[in-house]
Amino acid sequence: MSPNSNDSSSKTAEHAHIETLIAEKLPTSPIYKYLLSDVRVQSAEKGHVVCRLALTKDHMNSNGGLHGSVSATIVDWMGGMAISSWDLRVKSGVSVDIHCTYLSSVKDGDEIEIEGIAEKVGGSLAYTKIIIYKVEDGQRGRTVVTGTHTKFVRS
Repeated sequence: MSPNSNDSSSKTAEHAHIETLIAEKLPTSPIYKYLLSDVRVQSAEKGHVVCRLALTKDHMNSNGGLHGSVSATIVDWMGGMAISSWDLRVKSGVSVDIHCTYLSSVKDGDEIEIEGIAEKVGGSLAYTKIIIYKVEDGQRGRTVVTGTHTKFVRS
């Protein structure tokens, strides 16, 4: 994980929690480690996480655009991060349903911003919405992928 430019004293409890999860849990998942090891947390608060990721050739399909399976993996991962930010839980449940809608693409060398929103975290199920944006001129640009992710969260 790359260091975040935010001063640690100004981070929310949720931000610190998500950074800890990334540092401790991400390396234990081969696919997350491979695709997301350079992800950086921009902000986090209850039920809302924003990260950025610089894309490489490893994220691309044979036509040079962001691979659909990579997008789905990002939606899966960020859904869990949004749920974990809800109440600082370590375990975010198991996937029940995941959907991705592909609106545009990005290429090797581009940066994306990933926004995860926990819309509802109940006793059994949690519902999340994830949006992947292209970073353009340092700012959130056009939408690349929208996703929804439902997880079973009862322990």
